[in-house]
Amino acid sequence: MTIESSGEIFVSDRKRRHAIVAATIGNGLEWFDFTVYGFFAALISRQFFPKEDPLTAILLTVTVYGVGFCMRPVGAIVLGVYADRHGRKAALTITILTMALGTALLGFAPTYAQAGVFGAAVLMLARLIQGFSAGGEVGSATSYLVEYARPEQRGLAASWQQTSQALAVVLGGLCGVAITQFLPQEAVESWGWRVPFWFGLLIGPVGLYIRARLDETPVFAAETTRKSESPLLETLSAHGRGVLSGFGVTILWTVCTYVLLFYMPLYVEKFLNIPAKDAFISTTLGGSVLMFGCPVAGRLSDRIGRKTLLLAAAIAIGILVVPLFAWLNANPTLPVLVTVQVVLGLLLAAFTGPAPALLAEQFPAALRSTGLSLAYNFAVALFGGFAALIVTLLIEKTGMKIAPSFYVAAAALVSVATLATMRDRTGQTID
Repeated sequence: MTIESSGEIFVSDRKRRHAIVAATIGNGLEWFDFTVYGFFAALISRQFFPKEDPLTAILLTVTVYGVGFCMRPVGAIVLGVYADRHGRKAALTITILTMALGTALLGFAPTYAQAGVFGAAVLMLARLIQGFSAGGEVGSATSYLVEYARPEQRGLAASWQQTSQALAVVLGGLCGVAITQFLPQEAVESWGWRVPFWFGLLIGPVGLYIRARLDETPVFAAETTRKSESPLLETLSAHGRGVLSGFGVTILWTVCTYVLLFYMPLYVEKFLNIPAKDAFISTTLGGSVLMFGCPVAGRLSDRIGRKTLLLAAAIAIGILVVPLFAWLNANPTLPVLVTVQVVLGLLLAAFTGPAPALLAEQFPAALRSTGLSLAYNFAVALFGGFAALIVTLLIEKTGMKIAPSFYVAAAALVSVATLATMRDRTGQTID
C-alpha cells in the first residue's frame, strides 16, 4: 500500500481481488450458520415445543428465531464501535468465533422430549449469541469491501456482501433438499435436522482461518485516516440523518429477505400444502437468482447510480408482490412457486445488490462500521427478525393466506419514501 501524490491510496488490483474474495467467503460461512435455523423452523418446532398444538409450536419457534434478532442492535453497537476503533479485521474475527459458538449450541441442544423447557432455553441462548455476532457482521464486512474498492466499483464490491448471504440461502436450501430427499422421515425428525448445524460448526474453523489471514483495509490502516474516540456518540450527533435514511432503506431489504426467502419453506409447507422438498428446491433456485443477480445489480449501480436502481426495484416489488402471492395461492404448485420466487429474486437482487454501497457511502471511514451497523441492524431487529411471526399472525388474524405480501408491500412504500429524500454519492469520494 502506498499513497500517491494525489492523496489516493494505491492498492494493486490483485490485492483488491484477494481481499474481496476472502471477505466474501468468510461472510458466506457466517451467514450460513445464522440463517439455516429459518429453513428448518417447521422441523425444529416439533423437536423443542409440545406437539399438541402445532400452530403454537410454530409461533414459539419463529419467536425464538426473532429473539435472536433482539441482540442484533447490541452486536451492532459493540462490534460496530470496535471495528471503527480497532479495525475491520479484528471485528470480523470476533464475529466468526461467536457465530461458531451459537451454532454449536444449536447442533447439540437437547430436545423437548429429552430435557423439557431446558432444551428451548438452550435454543434461545444459541440464537442470542448468533444474533450478537450477526449484528457486527454487516457493518464490518461491508466497510471492508467498500474500503478495498475503487470509487467507480464500490457498488460491485459491496454487492458481494449480499451475494454471500444469498450463497448461504443456496447452501441452506441444498442441505434441506439433501436431507429431505435422501433420509427417511423418521431419521429427519430424530437427527437429520441437526446436520446443517453440525456442518456449520465444521466450517467455523475455515472461516476463522480465512479471516486470520486478511489484511486490514488500506483506508483504515492509513495514517491519514482519522480515528474517532467515540464512534457511537459522533455517529448519532453528526450523522443521525444518514442512520435514519439507512434504516428506512433497510426495511424493504430485510422484510424481503426474511419473508420471500427464509420464511417461504415454512409458509408453503404449512399454509399451501406444498411438500417440504419442493419448498427447498424452489428456495434454492430463488437464492441462486439472488446470488448471481446481486453483482450484476451492484455493477449496474456503479454506472447509472444507486438511487435510480433502488427506486425502480422498490416500486416494482411494491406493485407485483400481492398479485404474485395471489397467483401462488390460487395455483400452489412447484412450477408456480419457482416462477414467483425467481421473479421476486430478480427484483430483490436489483434492490439489495446496490444497497450495501448506498448505506456505506452515507458515512466517513472513521464512523462507517458504526453508522452502517446501527442503520441496518435496528431495522432488521424490528422488521426482519420478527417477520415470520408477524406474517404468521397476519394470516391467522385476517384468514388471508396472501397476508405476507401486504407486509412486503408496506415495507416497499416506506423504503420508496426514504430513497426519494436520500443523497446519491455513487462514485464520489467518501473518505
